[in-house]
Amino acid sequence: MAAPATPQRHPPAVAAATPGRAGRGTSVTSVAARWAGAGRTPPAQRGDGGGAAHRWGVARRQHRFDQGSERYLCSRLPGFPRQPAGALAVRQYNQLNPTFYLQKGGQTYVLRKKPHGPFLPRAHKVNREYRVQKALFSAGFPVPEPLLYCSDASIIGTEFYVMQHVQGRIFQDLSLPEVGPAEHSTLYIAMIETLALLHSFDLQSLGLQGYGRGPGYCRTQVSTWKRQYDAAAHTDIPAMNKLAGWLANNLPPDDNEESLIHGDFRIDKVIFHPTEARVLAVLDWELSTAGHPLADLAYATIFYFWPTSIKDLGQGTVLGFKDTIKTPSFEELVSIYCRCRGISTSLSNFNFFLALSYFKMAAISQGVYARYLIGNASAENSHEFAKIVKPLAERGLELSKRSSFSSTHHSISGELFHQSRKGQEILLKVKQFMKQHIYPAEKEIIKHYAGHGNTEEKWKKPPLLERLKEMAKAEGLWNLFLPDFSGLSQLDYALVAEETGKCFFAPEVFNCHAPDTGNMEVLHMYGTEEQKKELEPLLEGKISSCFCMTEPDVASSDATNIQCSIEDGEKWWSSGAGNPNCKVAIVMGKTKNSSASRYEQHSMIIVPMDTPGLKLIRPLSVFGYLDEIHGGHFEIHFNDMRVPVFNIILGEGRGFEIAQGQLHHCVRSLGVAETALQIMWRAAWRGTFRKKLYHHGVVAHWVAECRLSIEQALLTSLLAGLFEIKEVQVAMTKVIVPRAVLKATDTEIQVCGGAGVSQDFPLASMFAYIWTLCLADGPDGTTARWEVLDQSKKLTAKI
Repeated sequence: MAAPATPQRHPPAVAAATPGRAGRGTSVTSVAARWAGAGRTPPAQRGDGGGAAHRWGVARRQHRFDQGSERYLCSRLPGFPRQPAGALAVRQYNQLNPTFYLQKGGQTYVLRKKPHGPFLPRAHKVNREYRVQKALFSAGFPVPEPLLYCSDASIIGTEFYVMQHVQGRIFQDLSLPEVGPAEHSTLYIAMIETLALLHSFDLQSLGLQGYGRGPGYCRTQVSTWKRQYDAAAHTDIPAMNKLAGWLANNLPPDDNEESLIHGDFRIDKVIFHPTEARVLAVLDWELSTAGHPLADLAYATIFYFWPTSIKDLGQGTVLGFKDTIKTPSFEELVSIYCRCRGISTSLSNFNFFLALSYFKMAAISQGVYARYLIGNASAENSHEFAKIVKPLAERGLELSKRSSFSSTHHSISGELFHQSRKGQEILLKVKQFMKQHIYPAEKEIIKHYAGHGNTEEKWKKPPLLERLKEMAKAEGLWNLFLPDFSGLSQLDYALVAEETGKCFFAPEVFNCHAPDTGNMEVLHMYGTEEQKKELEPLLEGKISSCFCMTEPDVASSDATNIQCSIEDGEKWWSSGAGNPNCKVAIVMGKTKNSSASRYEQHSMIIVPMDTPGLKLIRPLSVFGYLDEIHGGHFEIHFNDMRVPVFNIILGEGRGFEIAQGQLHHCVRSLGVAETALQIMWRAAWRGTFRKKLYHHGVVAHWVAECRLSIEQALLTSLLAGLFEIKEVQVAMTKVIVPRAVLKATDTEIQVCGGAGVSQDFPLASMFAYIWTLCLADGPDGTTARWEVLDQSKKLTAKI
């Protein structure tokens, strides 16, 4: 099972190390982190800037390598330099697990091995680390590439494995004091999106069947960490015993849930790109297993609840950090994680998982101190870990009594926008389908339309698109916009529509594209049994349709101006008419009953496209774009046309009862905005005037403003869909959303410069599409008239 797409994911970057650089933009590491694959070659002492650089030195006596080990690497590790002989440089990272930086002939690697001497049962299984990294790397998840595993203890004294050396940043202090607030948030968001990606993988598809101990992960964790704590305990700590007892007696009912989990996931386990808020690799897989994903989420966020009494202990390690973590908030991280996974933010039994995380952290700290007592600890300050066991256990007990959680002690359990269980499942399936099938097809689809230029072939659908539609139908991802067919609420579908809007042809793949969605809704809700014969092939995706309303000679924003009669007239901006598969149109026409109210003179009529008298005149361009992928926008003339009287929908003069505005296109356009924002964010990492674009205050402000306007527009759309509110709110949404997306797209073009208006980037076509949307339901001033009418009804005084 593929995981949902996340904005920061790119192929891991591998580069030679750059010695001697420290501070912001370089690697920092945690003594408690047990790092592998760490970034730049670490300098021998602390660097400048906000954090410590990697601390390393000559390999300790018990970990020395000899010429035999170098010969082994030459013979077994592909690409390992053979010459010059004896030139292998080995430096040891100062970590709990023996981890080494290897360099020879311009090639760099990282080696992990088991510690020497006695250690706790089932600890330091480097063969498991190698296996899980191998599986994840093959699946495209960001981990250092594992290159070699050796079980022969005679080579360097213990079994070991060698992996790729990844250049990037590792942050030792979890409060990230060396970066600004904006980057602080994006780094944490990238981290949590990566965790959601990990939990979206299927163990079987990764080839990791039997990787864990089977069902009952939480029970196993409690007993395992209790056993390891008891084996390492040097004194009696009542809080640890009480916490162990509470955990054993309060196991969550869904203890059989199994996902691949990291087991030790925090931001200091992540290598970020040297300059971007992008995850290059996740490290330290020793505790990975098949288990409950909320255990990872709780462990990654426990520092929001960290006891202030121990923040000063272990300074220079992950257990001591300079400041509280304020941005993003705990609630925001949980929300992003749940949205990426398509699950509810009402996390049941989260108190158990937070308490378990503190119990595990306390047991690990006790184990580190136990290794210090027997002289087998790698970390220089291992003696300090004894001081934090009791405070950690006490905080775990405190959290076990809570029923709701936030960094400010506010509940996150209430949800205004509550997705149904089915809505969550469908959204997740849509995300997976888009990642597996739609995004990889973008290049070929674009090539199809670009290759046919101005020929008639450009109106035909590419075969790949038709294959994708069949695949989506087979997956049950079809006609999701119709509640009677999909079982989704308006809110459920709004989030699906936003997701599909991220790719220009995705809505059609799911048979959820305009104008067919509106036409199908009209036929489904108002059509007679005879008229629904046109609905069936539309629902099956066998034909498409167009909608004819706007006219060239009148101001069509006031729909009562429409003059086209049922027999004769002209229409333009008839969307979808250029599709060769377009077989039917719904036309808004004026009847002959001139004595009726101006709102009762128009009817909607079903008109087959092969009706005599119907003629396609020309396609209309939008800023030069013909919009072939969506069937274009055509001028159509009707000359002495005749259709059966039963083709009138609902009845003569009842067209305005049917013509209700849709919000589908609003939420789809927000998906467009999200895609454009990601393009801008990547462009903002380019340099001008000796610094990155995003370091210029105006660009950083633009990025923030775009995000704010998109979120506000999304909330407006969701509220409109949630409460099915009256015309004024729908009208407001149709103004707010296009304005927000247009503003964002225009800003993104500014950041990208010439590339933004070229055919190499989709931003120009996005801009044209959104400008069209600003007019599709009438100009903003006309739409905003609803607010004036609504307010005027409230006036009681007469002038």
